[in-house]
Amino acid sequence: MTRQAPNHARTVPLRPMTVRPMTARPGPVRRAAAPPGPAPAPSAPAPAPSAPGEPLWRDLVGDVLRGERLAQERTLKDVAEAARISVPYLSEVERGRKEASSEVLAAAARALGLGLGDLLARAHGELVRVTGRRPGAVRGRSGSSHGGLCLAA
Repeated sequence: MTRQAPNHARTVPLRPMTVRPMTARPGPVRRAAAPPGPAPAPSAPAPAPSAPGEPLWRDLVGDVLRGERLAQERTLKDVAEAARISVPYLSEVERGRKEASSEVLAAAARALGLGLGDLLARAHGELVRVTGRRPGAVRGRSGSSHGGLCLAA
């Protein structure tokens, strides 16, 4: 017969352990026992804050989508059906809560009679307006002629 190893899992922390400052009351800290049942899912880390004065791209795109939809006096349901995406998802994209894929953005833009390039150009124009920067005013080291606009899928 073969001897089986004990059934113990080794845990490796993903983040370095931090030392907390001493509390006012020395002594052991008692923690409440975990309730029986499956362990709760770990919560997602909080997103890193953007630089001051720099809006998030998803907020800009969402604002453009919502502005165009309202200008056409169309409902979320109407546009979502035309784009073949769910109403709650389109709502979250418009509010900047979801980072939509290029396929979803293209479908939403088409449903509004725009091309993906039109949507992104309007979002870029909104970025320039909000940040107060002229296009091409700040160039990177590469000297790119794209005015700092770079999209990656």
